[in-house]
Amino acid sequence: MFRPPAEAASVLIRVADGCPHNSCAFCAMYRGVPYREHGPAEIERAVAQAAIRQPDARRVFLADGDVLALPAPTLDAIIGTLRAAFPRLARVNCYASGQALAAKTDAELAGLRRAGLHTLYLGLESGSPQVLANMAKAGTVEDMVRGCRRAREAGLAVSVMVLVGLGGRDLSAVHARETAAAVNAMQPDLLSFLRLVPVPGTPLERRIASGRFRQLTEEEAVREARAILAGLDLQRTVFRADHGSNVLPMAGRLPRDREALLAELDELLGCGVLDASGPGPMPSLL
Repeated sequence: MFRPPAEAASVLIRVADGCPHNSCAFCAMYRGVPYREHGPAEIERAVAQAAIRQPDARRVFLADGDVLALPAPTLDAIIGTLRAAFPRLARVNCYASGQALAAKTDAELAGLRRAGLHTLYLGLESGSPQVLANMAKAGTVEDMVRGCRRAREAGLAVSVMVLVGLGGRDLSAVHARETAAAVNAMQPDLLSFLRLVPVPGTPLERRIASGRFRQLTEEEAVREARAILAGLDLQRTVFRADHGSNVLPMAGRLPRDREALLAELDELLGCGVLDASGPGPMPSLL
């Protein structure tokens, strides 16, 4: 199972295997995993077992890749099962996609919020349609922007993830500019920066090896992160760049801390320690 870093303390309940899209060139999370939605009895058993281990749990994360794609009545029933099993339950969170949001009506989103769904994790990755097309990511920027706004209007919190470096060297400026614009249109509750890390066995890794994708250097990645951050005009967003892939861990609230965060990046760029010829040390995501 996969979960966002913020869900480290949550009870994890798998209600589907894999991802219904599973096409992104940079992602290996669900490679070779056939998509399958779990049945009611299977889910009830998983919930009952989890409740024995952690009866006082207050947070549950539903896995895996795009749980919001399940029909609204199915999700409503799952949340009801969770509420019966965990008396102190306060939040139920899951991954979502632009396509899943587009397929839900405003009434369905509001109903899921009333049932107990709280936070949706949405991988924008890039606000550039060209970058997303190059990475074979399903869905559109428009669907993700509109979906985020509709979800927030329904009372749901939305955590948006951006991949620094996804455009490579050729599309870095476009990626930075259009990603900032998309995030501004979304006005998410939470925003996370992660740095692109090539994963063995993915189409992206093969493109890098063949020279068809020019990966950002460590210094260029920091400059791109700065460009995106500098282009943000947010009203009230919690910002995190504390994933292990980031060159410089950062956190704050926007717009309050934007200038301080930019100053941190400027200091790093000015100290001469960043690799200007290659990607520098990168974490293993396996």
